Amino acid sequence: MISVVVFSQTDVEIVKNIVPNGSFENFRKKSGSIKNAIPWQQIASVDYYQEPISNDTAKQRGARTGTCYAGLRFQKKYKEFLQVKLAEPLHRGTVYEYEMYVRLAFWSNASLKSFGALFTKMGYKSQGDVVRSSLIDTVSKKASFINGYQWFKISGKYQADGGEKYLTIGNFSPNVKKDMVRMNVFKLGFKEAYYFIDDVKLVKAKEVVEKVKVEIVGSFNLEQDSVLEVKKDVKVGEKIALKNIFFENGRYYLLPESYSELNKLAQYLLRNPHMEVQINGHSDNVGSKNKNQKISEQRAREVFEYLIKKGVQNKMYFKGYGSSLPIASNDNDIDRAKNRRVEFEIIKN
Repeated sequence: MISVVVFSQTDVEIVKNIVPNGSFENFRKKSGSIKNAIPWQQIASVDYYQEPISNDTAKQRGARTGTCYAGLRFQKKYKEFLQVKLAEPLHRGTVYEYEMYVRLAFWSNASLKSFGALFTKMGYKSQGDVVRSSLIDTVSKKASFINGYQWFKISGKYQADGGEKYLTIGNFSPNVKKDMVRMNVFKLGFKEAYYFIDDVKLVKAKEVVEKVKVEIVGSFNLEQDSVLEVKKDVKVGEKIALKNIFFENGRYYLLPESYSELNKLAQYLLRNPHMEVQINGHSDNVGSKNKNQKISEQRAREVFEYLIKKGVQNKMYFKGYGSSLPIASNDNDIDRAKNRRVEFEIIKN
């Protein structure tokens, strides 16, 4: 039994972005595919950038914020879409505020007249899924979206029908060829409009601020929720073990018994949006070194992805250490169980 003071008893304001990984900053690995910016998916082939393009000479090169962003390509008979499952289904009758930032790529020789976002229950599969009432579609007042190759905001309010689980971003015109404007009318031939996307956000319009009361915690058993052990003056480099995280034996799939603790960790990170953390996975020494390394990384990744899907926007990393950093001996089942652990480490406070 120990006594730990966690936070003073105050109301904490949380603005929850329902779009998971809305700035594309969290990814599985270095890659040009948007599928690594989990849980984003692509319709056609969507590009993913983790640094500015080397020959981008635009005034606002690279991402709008952070380092990562996505790119959508449009041609006369071809268009791409970004799609993601929301952190929670939308509530019937609730009004939401949506925004995203868009920038025309420097090599484009055409631009679009309209660009928008679609909310659906099952995801976008064809033009037949486009319902005007489920669409935030911005039409350019100046013929097309160029804005000097600089980032501009597309935004709007959406009243939910109820149960919408997916957001899809792109051009929803039934004929994209007619929606494209040639930038040089004297230059005929192939047309392409390419747009970068960043900072996608959806919040409740009337209940943007959620009050969360955090109590002073007295004495408790070490096996209770480890997130409660995070002190107010937590420092960079500190590692907090997650004590109630359970996986299928010998595998990396999270069991439902883990959700309670992970949901508390998600709330903690939502209250501290500027904190950067790394999820560390560890194993015991049973089995081969390579196998232990792999499963420890897979388990850390599972926790990492769970937090993102819950709407955590913090910059996060994950890493597996195998059996290289034991906290107990590996001589018996009890100590080996202690070594099989997941923790989160403060990278930036």
